Amino acid sequence: MTLIKSISGIRGTIGGAQSENLTPIDAVKYAAAYGTWVKQQRNKEDYKVVVGRDARISGEMIQQLVMNTLVGMGITVIDLDLSTTPTVEMAVTMEHADGGIILTASHNPKQWNALKLLNNKGEFLNAAAGQEILDIAEEGNILFSEVDNLGEIHKNDAYIDLHIDEILDLPLVNAEAIKDAKFKVVVDGVNSTGGIAVPLLLGALGVEAVKLYCTPNGEFPHNPEPLKEHLTDLMQLVRDESADFGIVVDPDVDRLAFVDENGEMFGEEYTLVAVADYVLRNNPGSTVSNMSSSRALRDVTEKHGGTYTASAVGEVNVVEKMKETNAVIGGEGNGGIIYPELHYGRDSLVGIALFLSFLAEEKITVSELRKKYTAYFMSKKKIQLTPQLDVDAILKAMEAKYASEDINTIDGVKIDFPENWVHLRKSNTEPIIRIYTEAKTQEEADKLADRVIGEIKELVG
Repeated sequence: MTLIKSISGIRGTIGGAQSENLTPIDAVKYAAAYGTWVKQQRNKEDYKVVVGRDARISGEMIQQLVMNTLVGMGITVIDLDLSTTPTVEMAVTMEHADGGIILTASHNPKQWNALKLLNNKGEFLNAAAGQEILDIAEEGNILFSEVDNLGEIHKNDAYIDLHIDEILDLPLVNAEAIKDAKFKVVVDGVNSTGGIAVPLLLGALGVEAVKLYCTPNGEFPHNPEPLKEHLTDLMQLVRDESADFGIVVDPDVDRLAFVDENGEMFGEEYTLVAVADYVLRNNPGSTVSNMSSSRALRDVTEKHGGTYTASAVGEVNVVEKMKETNAVIGGEGNGGIIYPELHYGRDSLVGIALFLSFLAEEKITVSELRKKYTAYFMSKKKIQLTPQLDVDAILKAMEAKYASEDINTIDGVKIDFPENWVHLRKSNTEPIIRIYTEAKTQEEADKLADRVIGEIKELVG
């Protein structure tokens, strides 16, 4: 497995050969390159970087390597230990730090890990900054500090609580209505840090939390990507407990999905749609999601008199477009909520609080809420990459084949048909081509995806 180096971080599987996997040597190499980059941004005496991790098995090892590399460069490390991606993002600004590193491979299985890199605003690096760090790593001209100038590690385990406090202070989080509603919710924390943070948030809001897989030991009980086929236990427990709904997050708590009171999926794409509906009715404005996200967000935005804009895939691209359009909410159709009133990062915790506020104020069930939105159905498929596959050539050929349709090429190739769409792009996080389609029925979406996969296979022989 080749290391994947992109705007989504330095990602790879643990073990194996240097430069082909995320080995200890690679963790040190890229942490040192990042530390060098941090020092290049501002000329000052003292530098500070926040480091946190999800609960995956390799996390502690990688964290010690990364933190002590930064110490060796004279950088002070604020060690959040077990944390969430949005918590680390917020801690960067609250600490007035020079950057942050989250050690997580998000939805990837347990053998994966990654260094996800932040700037001094607690936001993911853009492509230019990411390339600078890769160049530094390859050049190898890295200076470490002499013994009298080593950095220090300061542990701080208060930031999940501080994160929750900031959420409770948001004007649109109606804590009183939520408490009065006396919700009962099942939480699947996939045995990672969501098992810590989500029950703490629910407790602060007066919600009864039934815990499922909330032991943060990194032994993922199912594939950690929050898709329907992985959530049968959650769906069953919601029914068994007669709960109001179920919550599932990915290992680093930046993707959020719901299960309704009947144990049926609310639809990962509709997490952002519902939360945006609530925000927009209180604060009308613009919205942004990436090109692989549902048309349903556009529908809801236009219902409230706002303007919807699509960005390239990747949180940094969504954030950039949100700032350009002064969007009041945005995110990604994979269950990522970005609420700039709190911070510019995907945050499942603020998504949960806003969703609960919506339910409490409307006094409706989750299934009733879902019926408010146009039913779109998505198919998410992929083609495994091999050295023989020329992705750019494939995308160019598909663009030419459908030149008469509405084509967008800012990120791969998106083909908008009158009743459906298909988006083809090379993944930032896995060695695959992603094929996303959306239509008015699941059958149509699957059929379109299979047709396009067949056409690609014909192209490559």
